Amino acid sequence: MMDEKRRIHPGVFQLKRDLDKGKISRRDFLRFSALLGMSTVAASQLGGLAWPARAFGQTIKRGGKIRVSGPVHKVTHPAQFSWITPTNQLRQVAEYLTFTDAENITHPYLLEKWEASDDLKTWDLYLRKGIKFNNGDVFNADDVIFTFNQWLNKDVGSSMLGMIGTYLDATGIEKVSDNQIKLHLKKSEIAVPEHLFHYPAMVLNSRTFEGDFIKRPHGTGPFVLETYREGERCVVKRREGYWKQGADGKALPYLDTVEYIDMGTEMPPQISALQAGDIDMIDFSDIGGTEAYQALKDDDRIDVKPITTNQTRVLRMRADLKPWSDNRVRKALKLCQHREKILALAYFGQGVQGQDFHVSPKHPEYCPKPIPEYNPEKAKALLKEAGYADGVDVNLAVGSGWNEIVRYAEILKQDAAPAGFRISIQTMPNSQYWEKWTEVDLGITTWAHRPIGTMVLNLAYVGNEEGEPVPWNETRWVDEEFSKLLTEANGTIDLEKRRKIFCKLEEIQQDRGSIGNAFWINVWNMSRKRVQNIEPHPSLYLMLGDVWVSS
Repeated sequence: MMDEKRRIHPGVFQLKRDLDKGKISRRDFLRFSALLGMSTVAASQLGGLAWPARAFGQTIKRGGKIRVSGPVHKVTHPAQFSWITPTNQLRQVAEYLTFTDAENITHPYLLEKWEASDDLKTWDLYLRKGIKFNNGDVFNADDVIFTFNQWLNKDVGSSMLGMIGTYLDATGIEKVSDNQIKLHLKKSEIAVPEHLFHYPAMVLNSRTFEGDFIKRPHGTGPFVLETYREGERCVVKRREGYWKQGADGKALPYLDTVEYIDMGTEMPPQISALQAGDIDMIDFSDIGGTEAYQALKDDDRIDVKPITTNQTRVLRMRADLKPWSDNRVRKALKLCQHREKILALAYFGQGVQGQDFHVSPKHPEYCPKPIPEYNPEKAKALLKEAGYADGVDVNLAVGSGWNEIVRYAEILKQDAAPAGFRISIQTMPNSQYWEKWTEVDLGITTWAHRPIGTMVLNLAYVGNEEGEPVPWNETRWVDEEFSKLLTEANGTIDLEKRRKIFCKLEEIQQDRGSIGNAFWINVWNMSRKRVQNIEPHPSLYLMLGDVWVSS
């Protein structure tokens, strides 16, 4: 008998009917049932699916240290993060309300559970009890409300504002008790739990946070911050009294210390250090991994664990600036992408081709579309029609630490020349690109994995209530029809209906949108074999509380 005492959202039963009729996959049934507040165990029972218990293959060893190479950025406010690496360092100290796993299923984390109303407009968030911040303060609803208000504060400039601000404002947050919050949304939204695991969504201590987390690093996580020196190193140490227990029945974490070492973005020194045992792992969240994959895939000292993702490199054009404000010019550049060639040469074929919309074939709502062909002749005609009969000079900004992005740019430069595009490539350190990524006229931006298709569309391709582009809308493209359809998709549970909406969304973005998208990528976790219980995450998130070392 199914062990589920909480209210079951009626949408779960619709999902079960779709599962029984073969309209959705088992994974999608689990994914959307979880979003509607059902535990994965209960959803598995309802769907007749196996949910095996996780078993460890060897005895856990406590203590020890691991060393991870990864850039140590300048950071202040976690809600302002626009790159993943610093969150992989600080997520050992601060935590999130939810957790979306490698199967794209979202679970409660600092939350005990959540419940959604039938119309997806009211969400009850129930907090776990007995959790403390590392300075001794008790975690409660005030901290969650404070964190929400930081996200919704325009002066903070968080991407969370673009993600949740379209359906929630500060007046819609109700404190029911110290351990319960009620969200009153302005419109229906199914993906609230997944939004709470977006990487800038770290929960803050309302009593001590004053805008700079490094000055007062008070989180609920398994480690405490000992050292943080920009451009050098970050060290976190095991904390006492962490709320989660390990498989041995004692409080996590297993490790005593994790040290992050900034080795820059050049890959050969990091590969050599990993092979020599000078480091135990490379953090690939903000640097490309193809060079390391080629070098280490057959090295018996290294575990190379692949995972497919919805991560991509976006050729983005500022739709508010000439020449990109003319859709004919945007379409012309998209036609200059030889996708098969780009994927093969830039990423060793380790992914799938893209279609100029920000929806992956692995997103549950994906609507199949043909791969656009390379057509410089048609591109040249479009440029002429737009008034550039003699071609056009453009600058393309890229971060030098992403080898596949630099190669993408080089291939595009060559293949776009016959159409009349004279591209000057401007390479810069990744950190410098992140400082100006929303401002450059033309660039290639790495976009992280998102488990469902609506998330990144809400982050990057809509406007706020005043019609102004949301903080992460780097192209400034806002389309009224697209935004209206996306709002409809946000509140649609039925997956077939969502997919029909996405057919239109994809068509609009492909036809008059502001991005080119040549490929979606696979990613890898690479570590020394002494590192145990480390699993790859499609977003390249590192959660090290239950990792240990064998020697």
